[in-house]
Amino acid sequence: MQNHNDTPRVLIFSQRNASKRLPFRCAHFEFEDVISQIDSVELLAPRYEVSTKRESLAKQLAYRSPIVLNPGIASVNLKTEYDLFLAICGDPTDLLRICSLGNWRDKCRKAVCLIDELWVKQMGPYRNYLRMLDKFDHVFLYYSNSVRPLSQRIGPKCTYLPPGVDTIRLCPYPNPPKRIVDVYSIGRRSSVTHQTLLGMASKDDFFYVYDSTSADQVLDPTEHRELFANLVKRSRYFIVNPGLIDRPDVRGDQIEIGNRYFEGAASGTIMVGERPSNGVFDKLFDWPDSLIDLPYNSPNIDTLLRALDADPRKEAELRSTNVRQSLLRHDWVYRWEVILQKVGLEPLSATAERKARLRELAELAAPTQGA
Repeated sequence: MQNHNDTPRVLIFSQRNASKRLPFRCAHFEFEDVISQIDSVELLAPRYEVSTKRESLAKQLAYRSPIVLNPGIASVNLKTEYDLFLAICGDPTDLLRICSLGNWRDKCRKAVCLIDELWVKQMGPYRNYLRMLDKFDHVFLYYSNSVRPLSQRIGPKCTYLPPGVDTIRLCPYPNPPKRIVDVYSIGRRSSVTHQTLLGMASKDDFFYVYDSTSADQVLDPTEHRELFANLVKRSRYFIVNPGLIDRPDVRGDQIEIGNRYFEGAASGTIMVGERPSNGVFDKLFDWPDSLIDLPYNSPNIDTLLRALDADPRKEAELRSTNVRQSLLRHDWVYRWEVILQKVGLEPLSATAERKARLRELAELAAPTQGA
């Protein structure tokens, strides 16, 4: 995929053609797609098989030694030179695939890695993988509390980059749909809160949408994101909680902001859940009632929702404010600008065009309109 001119300046390594596409990676592909719309990009997206014996062996070897074994991805011999190489990793094990690609580092003036999930507690076991970050000029992390510990291991080249979202896709404007779903819950959930909501759905005129299967892959990443967007912007309330809230064995006492907060706000739903007490949430979501606090494992969500429903005018104001703030602050375009600034590249004209469109949509999200 190339955009804007015949000589792309950005090379993105994408895992969209893997044989197994995990749901959490769809947000990564969405970011890649937005970058491809606003910059001059070539996608390097080789096909490869996931969960093979070869990949398992390569991963286990990397945990135990600094030896890098190709996990089964085809090597490339790039002829073109690029200003920037970008790779988005789900976790550090993805670095094995990047290090096996071929001569990409020789052909790219700057190299950036964005890591979605890296807990401080995992850095010891990941130590050999983290050495692979030596190839990169800069490393961005979705987890704010992991920046300093990683910098202590690999040097001062790490930056916190909050997750983002395609706010145009999530935005309910210019034609706001009816919010026919009362509560939408996706991913990890509290069984206590879930039981209360199930009770409401069985007794009242109440539509509760939740996961009833455990998905380990999606058929089409773009269609998956479109379906999710259509559901959440038709939802009155959306359950959100910090990342791995139910897995302190993995995260320790680390509190991080997941994608759900950004997705929920952009859609104009009212977010209900536990507030991440990590020092950055209140800066990123600093408008009144961006989140309606509900402690994890609370059985009292029914009482909270009834109280909120008693003031329709306030509900409409909360929805429109969430949309406006997201359009002006949390679209992927703003995250891309941060990356470009860090490597010394200027944004292309399409970046300004997208931001102008975001401002137009934000004007539509007036409190009197509702969402």
